[in-house]
Amino acid sequence: MVLQRNSPIEVWGWSSPQEKITVTFNEERLSTIASTDGNWSVSFKKMKEGGPYSMKINGKNEITLKDILIGDVWLCAGQSNMVHQLDIHDVTYADEIANTDYPEIRHFKIPTQTDLNGPDADFNGGSWQAAIPEEIRPFSAVAYFFAKQIYEKYKVPIGLINASVGGTPIESWTSENGFKEFPEILETIEKNKDTVYVNSRNRENNRPYNITSEHRDKGLIGPIKWYEPNFKPNDWRNISIPGYWEDQGIRNLNGTVWYRKEIEIPNEIDMQEATVFLGRIVDADELYINGQKVGNTTYQYPQRRYAIPKNILKSGTNLFTIRVTNYNGKGGFVPDKPYYIYTKKDTIDLMGYWKYKVGEVFEPKAPSSSVKPFNAQNEPTALFNAMVAPYTQLHLKGILWYQGESNSGKPKAYSRLLKALINDWRKQFHQPTIPFIYAQLPNFMEVNYSPEESNWAQLRQSQIEGLKIPNTGMTVNIDLGEWNDIHPDNKKDVGKRLALSALKLAYNEDVVHSGPLYSGYQIREKTIEISFSNIGNGLVSKDGNQLSEFAIAGEDKHYVWAKAKIEGDKIIVWNDKIQKPKYVRYAWADNPNNPNLYNVEGLPASPFTTE
Repeated sequence: MVLQRNSPIEVWGWSSPQEKITVTFNEERLSTIASTDGNWSVSFKKMKEGGPYSMKINGKNEITLKDILIGDVWLCAGQSNMVHQLDIHDVTYADEIANTDYPEIRHFKIPTQTDLNGPDADFNGGSWQAAIPEEIRPFSAVAYFFAKQIYEKYKVPIGLINASVGGTPIESWTSENGFKEFPEILETIEKNKDTVYVNSRNRENNRPYNITSEHRDKGLIGPIKWYEPNFKPNDWRNISIPGYWEDQGIRNLNGTVWYRKEIEIPNEIDMQEATVFLGRIVDADELYINGQKVGNTTYQYPQRRYAIPKNILKSGTNLFTIRVTNYNGKGGFVPDKPYYIYTKKDTIDLMGYWKYKVGEVFEPKAPSSSVKPFNAQNEPTALFNAMVAPYTQLHLKGILWYQGESNSGKPKAYSRLLKALINDWRKQFHQPTIPFIYAQLPNFMEVNYSPEESNWAQLRQSQIEGLKIPNTGMTVNIDLGEWNDIHPDNKKDVGKRLALSALKLAYNEDVVHSGPLYSGYQIREKTIEISFSNIGNGLVSKDGNQLSEFAIAGEDKHYVWAKAKIEGDKIIVWNDKIQKPKYVRYAWADNPNNPNLYNVEGLPASPFTTE
């Protein structure tokens, strides 16, 4: 493990009532008597970085802990983009995984668990792993690249405690005490402590369809299944991969669609180490090759990469069959993703026309008047109680936070919620000024070519509000996303930008740690002059072209694209048709087309509005 340097080292645990406990660490020996309910703790003096050390804990039994390092410990928390393991991005970071050799960078993933009743004293499972090839794959990719930057500069052991769960809102990570100014949330917390109430909600099906079993799928109920090589497909239609079926002649279908195609494999290809890349699929899929099931995924977000077992592929004609299940929105294969068979010697393209047939259409449920269904991990306090509360006695160097996607439906509310979380965690860990550094949401979804409203832009604006709390930092990632993937592949630059903020806030380095941040404006006749902080050595257009993604409006707030130019450390914005300008927005979109305002140091300006 890694423990925090230059801070008291707290050791605590459980035993028989009033059992005598002795803890020996770094030649210091401390004794205590457990309370009548079996709780005990001791506190060792501060230590400099170093190790490895061992610790012995003696009571009626003896526990020995080995290979303890003293360094800097960072709590890394949030939702799926903090979860995402290097393993998921093992194509992009194959060399990093194979060649990493940082045994003093260590990662502890808190297993996902919930508690609606109150803070827990302990949690189940988990172990420390080192950044070496045989252990690094489960590391959070963002956290690893953050730690690597810090370690390479200071050569101090880095401990990463990863408490993150995909698809979860900020409310589930905040303690009950953090919601003192949120009476509606406190009411929900109290209701959720009632087991009868929770069970009544759990009995509801979260999906709006009558999905009972796969036996209603025509592709699975006949004497010959649709994935079997001897099945004869009659009246199947053409469809393209990649692409959504709603864009290719299938109207508003939620259900299952089968895809079939014969793929030719050349004789000279070595098929012993083949992998199928199927991009991303909305929502679930099953892949069959020559009648054999090769892989499946149950939800839309993971990248599909299926290793093909030996002796399934053959030279010549091979039958590929994919059963796709969709629950909401457009179903099918996400564009601009890889679709091919990969071997060490070659690749075989899977894109193009396939044959398809609908296997099942889901019937909508009748409207229900019962209590709205829920998932415990999305409820207020549930994840804090089980995944953070048990170790708030630990001393930390700082906190990294990457979350917000799940709150984009109510983006204006996020400002108060983020401030509540920051203040709450600082109180919980008894470190009132601990650095709190968070990632602003990147670009995502279709590119916006006209000025319009955007929940993701509004949430980014709410994230900026967190900077009003002292000793906080925000990384701008508006250039690191992917239009078709809420989990962009570029985790390295997110980690590096988090590390820049850490150098500034936690290590007191004199560095430009952020891109330009909007700080004010002045109306000057027919133009608006915008001021910024964090301009570093100056404002620039990254690509050398005219500044883009600025929009301007008058009193009516009807935004139109504007011209913008750099004058010193200011930006002048105007549109000749707006005679009395009042408001400016920059990169105000889910996925702005080309936000090219940066500082000389190469960090992008944050999207903003002057409203």
